[in-house]
Amino acid sequence: MYAGKGFQALFDLSEIPGGQAFVGTDQPYIAVDEEGPCRIQHIKPFKMMKTTVTNAMFRKFIDETNYKTDAQRFGWSFVFEHQMIKSGRDNPDKKLQSTVGAEWWHKVSGACWNRICGSDANSPAPDDHPVVHVSWNDAKAFAAWAGGRLPTEAEWEHAARGGLQDVMFPWGNREPDDNSFQPCNIWQGQFPNVNSCVDGYAATAPARSYSPNNYGLYSMCGNVWEWTSGRFKLNGRSSESKHYAKHFKNTKILKGGSFLCHKSYCFRYRIAARTGSTPDSTTTHQGFRLVFD
Repeated sequence: MYAGKGFQALFDLSEIPGGQAFVGTDQPYIAVDEEGPCRIQHIKPFKMMKTTVTNAMFRKFIDETNYKTDAQRFGWSFVFEHQMIKSGRDNPDKKLQSTVGAEWWHKVSGACWNRICGSDANSPAPDDHPVVHVSWNDAKAFAAWAGGRLPTEAEWEHAARGGLQDVMFPWGNREPDDNSFQPCNIWQGQFPNVNSCVDGYAATAPARSYSPNNYGLYSMCGNVWEWTSGRFKLNGRSSESKHYAKHFKNTKILKGGSFLCHKSYCFRYRIAARTGSTPDSTTTHQGFRLVFD
């Protein structure tokens, strides 16, 4: 089932002008991710959703197609430990933790887009929050139904800059902090143990939160990572880069960072920052938004 162009009326879209687009940065922070250098690409005009896809939007897709997400088919997804505790899952099965170095992620049975912390937890999916536990495959299926597509990395960065050039964030270069400046939904405190929630949110915020950028786009940094269409390919020649690249074989690019990012741990809530994940991976901090030609 394909909703087609008429369905665009249900999305709040911004017109993104074409022309020369800045991609990457000449001031990379995580060089191994190949954030730089800044280069110029020509971009055709397109429309982009002002927010990420919300639970209400995704529910309409599910209701009309009976689509089963990857998390639903697998029967589990990754949930951040503090979300499990808050929802009553205070005794996670330690055998189901993810890889060493990320002990805060747990493999939880029944966790999916409409049961954020698992089937036996009180974790409804608020209508106005970003849909999570969605894989790249799920995002592509939604896009096909809606008549849109995932943005390229260049399109995403061009839109996030809002007409600005080589800036760190959608609002400019001023960095968020733990005390007085919270322009986006990220972690405040000491990750992963203490989140002071100065910004008001321990997990996702409503998709239409904080001030939009100059193109009217909300939360292009923070809240949830956003899938893009491209492959996360690293071309580094050093032995360190080659070893790092092996961990990202056959992965897709995610942009924007999430509510779990903090400068001390994951300073990837910057426009040029990037990471990769497999097309079938699902977590509580991955979402997406669409573009339309």
